[in-house]
Amino acid sequence: MKTLIEIHALQNFAPSNLNRDDSGAPKDAWFGGTRRARISSQCLKRAVREHFAHKKSDGFFSSDELAVRTKRVYQAIADSLKGKRDGAEAAAKAEIALSYIKLTASEAGKSQYLLFLGQREITGLAGVIDKHWGQILPSKEEAEETGKKKGNKKKDAAAGAPKEVKEQLEGMLNDKKAGGKAVDIALFGRMLADMPEKNQDAACQVAHAISTHAVEREFDFYTAVDDLKPEDTAAADMMGTVEFNSACFYRYAVVDWAKLLENLQNDKELSAKGLRAFLEGCIVSEPSGKQNSFAAHNPPEFVAVSVRRNTAPRSLANAFERAVYTRRNESITKNSAEELAKKAKALRSVYGGEEKTFVLNLTDAGIEGFGTAVADLPELLDKACAAARE
Repeated sequence: MKTLIEIHALQNFAPSNLNRDDSGAPKDAWFGGTRRARISSQCLKRAVREHFAHKKSDGFFSSDELAVRTKRVYQAIADSLKGKRDGAEAAAKAEIALSYIKLTASEAGKSQYLLFLGQREITGLAGVIDKHWGQILPSKEEAEETGKKKGNKKKDAAAGAPKEVKEQLEGMLNDKKAGGKAVDIALFGRMLADMPEKNQDAACQVAHAISTHAVEREFDFYTAVDDLKPEDTAAADMMGTVEFNSACFYRYAVVDWAKLLENLQNDKELSAKGLRAFLEGCIVSEPSGKQNSFAAHNPPEFVAVSVRRNTAPRSLANAFERAVYTRRNESITKNSAEELAKKAKALRSVYGGEEKTFVLNLTDAGIEGFGTAVADLPELLDKACAAARE
């Protein structure tokens, strides 16, 4: 039975620039005939992953249950062998060893692209390198600096690798015993361009957040004065502009419970921890862009989590296809919540499906028949996670 856990949140941010485009302006999008503020899914997922790091610091996750995204994997492997092998030599061995599985270096001791690896995988790779230390040697081509193309070098390195070493290195990635079981890889997936068989399909999908209403960019003109400047000298010593907006965002994400279990090798307890941390992260984490300038720390005031079975994912973004409009003394968040609940009930009546919805509502929105009200965030997480595991 397919189980989906969907989160719908309305979050009204004060003036801010949370997620910038290449020109430094707040990201936006055209939706429903009007310009909307936007926060990219990549930005939102990054915030959730940073929340996971805080959960590790709090002891909720162990280091082995999370992953890192880095080009500095050789140094990470060397750090795992600290006290057993010389650091510089271990990093050099790691670079050679990973070339056996086509993960080659670019320059300055870094991999060609960011690698998303679980801590168990890094530790496992370090163990294989330590075990076969004497067999991991540079190829003749590398030693002679022949200048071959990267593609050929990858093939030559893989072809010339000791078979046993290569097999064990490959076995560390997603291995049921030594590797795998990183919650963030299980949720967000990964792609290894040179080892597609080790790719991980994500258990979650995160939508770009969009404003429920139309927005226009605004500009803040700022100046700065030199503190040591003589008092009789006028004018500013620095000036510029920063673009910003203020918007009530609709945020949507969905988790496939069966896929999460599969990715975590049917570890139900770890999957439940991962689901709870993900839902909590979607609610309490926020993008960090320009926060030192704007301090727009505004938690969601309306959150609904739906546990649905034997049905397709169902975003409620079209509740805001027609931009929400507010009159004087009305709340944009309240009006948006009512539109969201109306759309959810309309879709449910047409498409059906087994569903349990739990709602944290800090607005006065009338949402009768949409879901079960909860009093606080812990209750919302408890009930949603329990329903997912039923």
